[in-house]
Amino acid sequence: MSKVLIIGGGAAGMMAAVAAGENGHEVWLYEKNDRLGRKLFITGKGRCNITNAGDMETLFASVMSNPKFLYSSFYTFTNDQVIDFFEELGVRTKIERGNRVFPLSDHSSDVIAGLKRKLETLGVRICLETEVEKIEGKDGKFQAIVLKGGQRKTGDACIVATGGISYPATGSTGDGYRFAKENGHQITKLYPALVPMEVREWYAKELQGLSLRNVSAAVYDGKKKLYEDFGEMLFTHYGVSGPLMLSASSVIGKRLSEKELRLVIDLKPALTAEQLDARVLREFEEHKNKQFKNAVDHLFPSKLKPVMLELSGISEEKKVNEISREERQRFVHLIKHFEMTLSGLRSYKEAIITKGGVNVKEIDPGTMESKKISGLYFVGEVLDLDALTGGFNLQIAWSTAYLAGISIP
Repeated sequence: MSKVLIIGGGAAGMMAAVAAGENGHEVWLYEKNDRLGRKLFITGKGRCNITNAGDMETLFASVMSNPKFLYSSFYTFTNDQVIDFFEELGVRTKIERGNRVFPLSDHSSDVIAGLKRKLETLGVRICLETEVEKIEGKDGKFQAIVLKGGQRKTGDACIVATGGISYPATGSTGDGYRFAKENGHQITKLYPALVPMEVREWYAKELQGLSLRNVSAAVYDGKKKLYEDFGEMLFTHYGVSGPLMLSASSVIGKRLSEKELRLVIDLKPALTAEQLDARVLREFEEHKNKQFKNAVDHLFPSKLKPVMLELSGISEEKKVNEISREERQRFVHLIKHFEMTLSGLRSYKEAIITKGGVNVKEIDPGTMESKKISGLYFVGEVLDLDALTGGFNLQIAWSTAYLAGISIP
């Protein structure tokens, strides 16, 4: 039996503690907050998107950084096993759009409570409001952790599950990167990921609070298309957010940190330009004696209408029967190509995850153990691993943590 010290009581830390505890080890879990799972509590808008029920191909395709590294962990603790694990803890689950898995109750607190019950059953020692300051290694082997205040705790193995630097209010303040650096590890460049983006145009502010469903969005660098997907987005006082835009940020974040990019939204992706033109023509014929501003109510949400009228270049007062074919086709093009300029990413305070982290080349993918310090393991978001929205990032946390927990001799 080994004495295992785990730093961080979030998703990865709790799962690592469960796996190590089930393997018969003596487990100590250190969390600097006053409770476990603070970030887990707010994930999925407080509903906790536990995992994604898609097939393995979907899982790997949804990982943005180093998907191949996750081969062992994803197959050792699959998404199906994660669902079974929580069901056995008494957390009933359901599958929603996009194969997203949530607790049936829609309460992240049930996920945390289930994990806590399991930790208590296994006899894991939970040390809350206990900050770790340092990890000590000697001759390439883990020795001890040093707590704030100087107290030293020795152990046979240490699992670092400290998360990244996103949502710092939850305690993710980058401690794990420091521990890794101090023990000879390289940290790849960090970026906020799954984060809202800022927009330059005046009309972003006008659209604040507007949510659009079933739209298609593409991001371009000049003529080169960097990203395209379909889904839901939200306009904010500074720009764009919502699942579609958060996923886009993870794909284009590095490029956007260097230069502005073009966002093109198709407001009616179910219709071709020809079909949309025919529909607009029908609307116009039905309201041919009305002014332009009163003939497009059925085409847009009310908040979007004044912006589209302004951008169309057609006078609002113009009678519909006076609108030329060219003007109408320009209007159709606008609906299919509603453009904005992305000017930057929002900060880590608003980012769901951190892109970048401990270089995975220095970690054994079959165990999550450091190749530099034996007995030292890194799991979850502290590693250079990140994925799109939809439960994939939590799957990374569960899988890597479980693999580390069962790999300790």
